[in-house]
Amino acid sequence: METNPIATVYLDDLYGLSSAKSEPRKLPEPDVHILTSDGLRIPAHSSILASVSPVFESIIERPRKNRSSERVIRILGVPRDAVVSFVRFLYSSRCEEEHLEKYGIHLLALSHVYLVPQLKQECRKDLGQRLTVENVVDVLQLARLCDAPDLYLKCMKLVSNHFKAVEATEGWKFLQDHDPWLELEILQFIDEAEKRKKRTRRHREAQCLYLQLSEAMECLEHICSEGCTSVGPYDVEPGKKSPCSKYSTCQGLQMLIKHFATCDKRVNGGCLRCKRMWQLLRLHSSICEQSDSCRVPLCRQFKLKMLQEKTKDDARWKLLVRKVVSAKTISSLSKRRREEEQREKLGLRGLRL
Repeated sequence: METNPIATVYLDDLYGLSSAKSEPRKLPEPDVHILTSDGLRIPAHSSILASVSPVFESIIERPRKNRSSERVIRILGVPRDAVVSFVRFLYSSRCEEEHLEKYGIHLLALSHVYLVPQLKQECRKDLGQRLTVENVVDVLQLARLCDAPDLYLKCMKLVSNHFKAVEATEGWKFLQDHDPWLELEILQFIDEAEKRKKRTRRHREAQCLYLQLSEAMECLEHICSEGCTSVGPYDVEPGKKSPCSKYSTCQGLQMLIKHFATCDKRVNGGCLRCKRMWQLLRLHSSICEQSDSCRVPLCRQFKLKMLQEKTKDDARWKLLVRKVVSAKTISSLSKRRREEEQREKLGLRGLRL
């Protein structure tokens, strides 16, 4: 039977039969043909196909009704050039970039169906790099069918981040008409992504609050032990100190302390600013480990009161204390790391000089 010339040239090039640098090598005659949808017959060797793909091995070893009949493997529903590129990979373990760009979707499907993991990995990687709003729905459907979770997740993230644009594509309209389950998966993923963003935002806001409280505790100790610009202990004269490194927080705390010392409403518990000061003093007492020598007012009294009374919000208060202490620890570690990095940079500069 006459062999298709296109396929013959392909096999000759693959095995180096047309190489000008060396004598042509003799290879066994192809004993199997791969038939494409448009009738292209690609000659191949059953031993090579079986060694690369267990699916091909199963097909080749399947008993034939007539031993004299020609062995043909049909690969239908895929463009002929994609099949040629697929067979080329089976022989050479290489796939040119232009073929991945043109037939990446088809090659992913073929590599999945015929269990060729190396090609499948290349296709997943290449398709992930070439994702666009226009093709993401098609790639997503294929990734789900071909068990490619990394590519599936990448598609989902792109759809979630550019949903309005994806919604206007033909691929999305086709999806709505023919695959409502996948549409539901996408909408659920988007909903979960929005919830994660909200949780992350709330967590960051909470961490910011804990850091602010931790900084306020440091400023409170600094004011009550060393004094700052306008408030300080009785044995340190205020007003002669230069602003500290955390002056924005320290200034607000000094104003709050001044108000607390002169407010008439705090006796009856009617002043919100005084309540805030009470809470800061209580928080300091919960964190402080040197109550005997601590110079912050009411530190020891609050500790004794907390030992005597167990309030209903005790668990919530303890959680707040742990969060503030944790934020302080993380902040100090980050500051130490930045200082070490800066010292290393200065040391390296010194070496270069």
